[in-house]
Amino acid sequence: MITLTKLNGQSFTYNAVYIEQVQSNPDTTITTAGGRTFLVLESEEEVALKVTDYFRSIGLIQAVDKAGE
Repeated sequence: MITLTKLNGQSFTYNAVYIEQVQSNPDTTITTAGGRTFLVLESEEEVALKVTDYFRSIGLIQAVDKAGE
């Protein structure tokens, strides 16, 4: 789970596994696997870093790295 901030300043927690796409339009738009979209204050790079950190914390990135060896 990652914590993000809505444009009104309200924070919320979202399961990063369901994030399909992140774009800057110039606002950062997140599209979920279910087709829902929402805007956040974090930059595209910040969202990507949060997702990567989350995947690393649950061991998903390590599992992918080992499989690629």
